[in-house]
Amino acid sequence: MTAFATWITQPENFFAALAAILVFATAVTLSGSSLRNDNLSKRMKQVANRREELRRKSREALEREKSGGLRGNDTRSPFRKVVEGLNLQKLLEDPNLKTKLIQAGMRGQGPIFAFYFARFVAPFLLFAAVALYLWTINDFGLAGMQRLTAAMAAAVLGYYAPALYLSNVGAKRRESIMQAFPDALDLLLICVEAGMSIEAAFQKVASEIGSSSIELAEELSQTTAELAYLQERRMAYENLAARTGHPGVKSVATALIQAERYGTPLGQALRVMAKENRDMRMSSAEKQAAALPAKLTVPMIVFFLPVLFLVIMGPAALNHQNL
Repeated sequence: MTAFATWITQPENFFAALAAILVFATAVTLSGSSLRNDNLSKRMKQVANRREELRRKSREALEREKSGGLRGNDTRSPFRKVVEGLNLQKLLEDPNLKTKLIQAGMRGQGPIFAFYFARFVAPFLLFAAVALYLWTINDFGLAGMQRLTAAMAAAVLGYYAPALYLSNVGAKRRESIMQAFPDALDLLLICVEAGMSIEAAFQKVASEIGSSSIELAEELSQTTAELAYLQERRMAYENLAARTGHPGVKSVATALIQAERYGTPLGQALRVMAKENRDMRMSSAEKQAAALPAKLTVPMIVFFLPVLFLVIMGPAALNHQNL
């Protein structure tokens, strides 16, 4: 352990290990698309389980109405005892947690217990890890109070790390839905104008759009299940808008609710919404393209210019040494 600590604290060894880790992460990232398994069947199985859950809850609600009794919530989570024992849901309360979890594709009570457990444990783990490194391996010439401050900063980072992770997962999921949603609306419009019911149209689009966006296929399939088993169809559309958190989906959900309530033509509304969502996707792509020059400035200065100077000045320096 001492030999390893001595080896890793040497600058050349530390930067060599860091470079190896970065190269490995780059290789994994570039090959991720080819190595990733198709999760569509897994997601569809989860949606089927959700459908069965809705059916079971509907039967339980009918039984409660008949018997007047109440049933307990059977939640099998390894973190449930810790969270409930320490009352972490009130101690570390996050009012928007359920919305964030749903938008990240995590449903049920298990992710809630896991989130509160991670928010409780992560600060202690990061504080202990940073303190152990600074006090036993390498202190970087810092005073005791500075090392303690660094450990406390790591603890604060550990507290916010689960929320940052959820926000990142939700943003990636929303981006995937946004890219495929205009095409899904076009397919939905074709199905509706062909005479299919809205439930059958949703199910057909979910099966077709799965190759482009598994997340959107999952949400549409769950909406189909909720349309079949929820008491009000309006709730299924509102749940779709809440789960995605995308303004285009919210507009479509509002149009569907109005069509259900007032009997307005659905095809024309879907055609307008599809055009608006395509415009939104194009404007988002243009915004990202406009931001590229500013983002590439620092990489150009740090990585490209030194290599360019080396290529230009290197032969001249070698010739000067030979002379």
